[in-house]
Amino acid sequence: MPDLEQLRFPIGRFFIPKDIKEQNIQDWIGEIEAFPTRIQEEVKGLSKKELAWRYRPDGWNIQQVVHHCADSHMNAFVRFKLALSENNPTIRPYNEKAWAEMVDTLSTPIAFSELILTGLHTRWTTLLKGLNPTDYQKTFFHPESQKSYRLDITLALYAWHCNHHLGHIKQAKHYEGQF
Repeated sequence: MPDLEQLRFPIGRFFIPKDIKEQNIQDWIGEIEAFPTRIQEEVKGLSKKELAWRYRPDGWNIQQVVHHCADSHMNAFVRFKLALSENNPTIRPYNEKAWAEMVDTLSTPIAFSELILTGLHTRWTTLLKGLNPTDYQKTFFHPESQKSYRLDITLALYAWHCNHHLGHIKQAKHYEGQF
């Protein structure tokens, strides 16, 4: 069995790219655009029992991962909109662990988060494709890290985030409830 680090980060940890090129931006937009279809394919036909499979000990189950992606990506979309409409706005952090334990996450069928992801990613992709290179240099301030983040780096992070959680779902399916 892989060690905990491998289970936590099945595609590796996120790293900030040194030199971001236009092709990187286009590739990351493609990841954002494809994500709803990819996650739907990954969870298609899973039973309630299978949705309860976890990707690692003490990790979230598949249902929580799907709902987390909707929650997280809604926040990301708002952060992009804020950065594009204000000068380095301070964003509002949220407690993703607490959100993953709320009744809507634990009780609502994942089909509703799949719908959110489809609509949200369509809007997000439309926004991203309409930006110019200068727009990607805009920033928002994150009060937890006390840092400002550029939108190009945030785009890279969320493209990684999509694949990170797809990796979690695949891993949970592979281990078939062992955790």
